[in-house]
Amino acid sequence: MRYTTHQAKTHLSRLLDEAARGAKVVIAKGKKPVARLVPYSSKRKSKRPKVGEITSQPFEIVEKREVTGRVGDTTVYF
Repeated sequence: MRYTTHQAKTHLSRLLDEAARGAKVVIAKGKKPVARLVPYSSKRKSKRPKVGEITSQPFEIVEKREVTGRVGDTTVYF
């Protein structure tokens, strides 16, 4: 449903209830929509990995490069 800003201010509690039930609530200034009310969904907390637990895939070395120079020299790859 589309509501004007005046209607939204007057009936905010009702519009929040509609949005919580899953209805599409759009607030417009004149004929131009400016906001949409959507139900809030809390993000699930992900379990933290235990110490030492592997959480990603191992990577593969594609190319091994040896660089000449001294410690402290700057190396630039293009």
